[in-house]
Amino acid sequence: MSTPHAGARWTARARRSRVSKKVKVTLVKSIIGLNPKQEATVKALGLHRIRHTVEHDDTPTIRGMIKAVGFCLKVDEA
Repeated sequence: MSTPHAGARWTARARRSRVSKKVKVTLVKSIIGLNPKQEATVKALGLHRIRHTVEHDDTPTIRGMIKAVGFCLKVDEA
């Protein structure tokens, strides 16, 4: 597979065709007592209760969300 020339963008199809890494995120601490922004981040990750696990693509956006509330999560490479 050739690489695109400088400045060219990957098409959506090319980005999807690459194998993406996954991360498993588990809520291990209650969201009671978190500030509203942190609580919204946990909900945006799709976590609803303690010991609930979801799987996400390993993207910078997801990594930023994990970093923001990492103290109440367990993260595993899938």
